[in-house]
Amino acid sequence: MEKEIKLILKETADVIDSLARECSKEILLIAKAITCVYQNSGKVLVFGNGGSAADSQHMVAELVGRFKKERRALAAIALTTNTSIISAWANDYSYDSIFARQIEALGNKEDIVIGISTSGQAKNVIAGLRKAGSLGIKRIALTGANGSNLKQLSDICLIVPSENTPRIQEAHIATIHIICQLVEDCILTCSKKK
Repeated sequence: MEKEIKLILKETADVIDSLARECSKEILLIAKAITCVYQNSGKVLVFGNGGSAADSQHMVAELVGRFKKERRALAAIALTTNTSIISAWANDYSYDSIFARQIEALGNKEDIVIGISTSGQAKNVIAGLRKAGSLGIKRIALTGANGSNLKQLSDICLIVPSENTPRIQEAHIATIHIICQLVEDCILTCSKKK
């Protein structure tokens, strides 16, 4: 088992190394886009299913609360947390449109949406990104190598160079942490200049 643990950790390290080599530009673009949203009094709406739902909630907690430094709260909503909306809408209409409906209700042009799908196949994430596009809201997608179809539905698409779902999820959380740190640093720098 110790050999298997080392192999898994090596897989994770290899994916993170690939992420650093291949995706740092997208990470920077995402951080800049989110910072711009906050400078224009917008908010961030984040969504996904399963582990990606947990990642969306984690990201929102870092933005609203704090990542590493004391600063003002940043407006962010995880569209995965209101079970009454999700279950009522899914029951009466379709689970495929649970995020699109919330984006329609909560999204504005000064906002940004972030759809997370390791496979890129989640119908409700696709519908959410489409709805945001129809409303003129900037769209970001986080996905894995099989999810490149999200590229055409987003303004910025970070594709983790892996087809291994657990490794993609680990790369997503690392990416989220980097983005939150960059946004926090920019917000604090801008606050000091005022």
